[in-house]
Amino acid sequence: MTRARNQQVSLEDTPYYHCISRCVRRAYLCGDDPLTGQNFDHRKGWLVQRMKWLASQFAIDVCAYAVMSNHYHLVLGVNVAKARSWSDDEVLARWTKLFPRNAKLIETLRLNSSSKKAVELEAKTLAEWRERLQDISWFMRCLNERIARAANREDNCTGRFWEGRFKSQALLDERALVTCMAYVDLNPIRAGVSDTLEASDFTSIQERLVRQAQRAKEPNYRQQRLLKRRNARHLLKSKAQKQLRPLAEPGNRAQDALPIDRSSYVALLDASVRALRYEQAMDVELLNPLGSHSLLSQLGMKGHGWLQAVTKFHRHYALAAGSTDSLIAYQARRVKSGEVMRSTTKWVRGTVAAKLLYET
Repeated sequence: MTRARNQQVSLEDTPYYHCISRCVRRAYLCGDDPLTGQNFDHRKGWLVQRMKWLASQFAIDVCAYAVMSNHYHLVLGVNVAKARSWSDDEVLARWTKLFPRNAKLIETLRLNSSSKKAVELEAKTLAEWRERLQDISWFMRCLNERIARAANREDNCTGRFWEGRFKSQALLDERALVTCMAYVDLNPIRAGVSDTLEASDFTSIQERLVRQAQRAKEPNYRQQRLLKRRNARHLLKSKAQKQLRPLAEPGNRAQDALPIDRSSYVALLDASVRALRYEQAMDVELLNPLGSHSLLSQLGMKGHGWLQAVTKFHRHYALAAGSTDSLIAYQARRVKSGEVMRSTTKWVRGTVAAKLLYET
């Protein structure tokens, strides 16, 4: 049975969520269509530009993304403190950029500021908009509706573009966040679309590598090739857009940075790419050198379960991902709140995968 979105997204449990939207009938509406021979890669650029613009208006950061030919992945982080810090005027300005026609309502209410009911309605409306500006469902709605309308207009047709509602997974701890981000960033490589991180077009890891290459005083050969890559041009022209939530730098962790060291994260992805490329996903020795001193050991994760997790993350977990204890606690909270009637002592999907990845 379909669950209400407010039962799937709970900021009390975690601010991080993995979201997926698929094109209707999983058709190739965002890439090379094998049936018609048409290419719709430019729509991937639409998605990236739109999600980055929305992130600049919402109190929601994009942590990772991958836009494929028939679906896309997002890892979003909700910044509740940021939304609460906005003044009412800033909330009004941000919301009316999304929905300009709503500005007339506030104008009318302020013209009648002598009325107690008008003042109360204005306060209630702005409070509602503030909540929506930190709501993942509204973020995804603003993203998917705009892309669907633009694609239908281009195709001169009507009807659905997306396959129903987007799917979401709660990322309950740092290890689940890192694993899911890697799963998203490695999507083109798993699908056989690309064989390097630099060639993984329309992904967050490519964007992070582009930004790193732009900051380099003397770019190396790989960085020079990346900056000249055709499908990375949209990143070179989008300096004014909202950037991804940053990764931590050694000795200089920004307040809003993700709890992941940038160099260690890129090194971990590089090692994972080599393992996937040579079809050695179950080769423990391949990741042992990395696991002894980098992100895997820092987060207490095991090398022999890592590649299983980043290749089958969405299959291993259902509504939530995390350690065994966090999954059981998450299920217990859902039972206590009345969302589900199932006992917490029964099977919780994802615990086996969590044991494989996290527990010794």
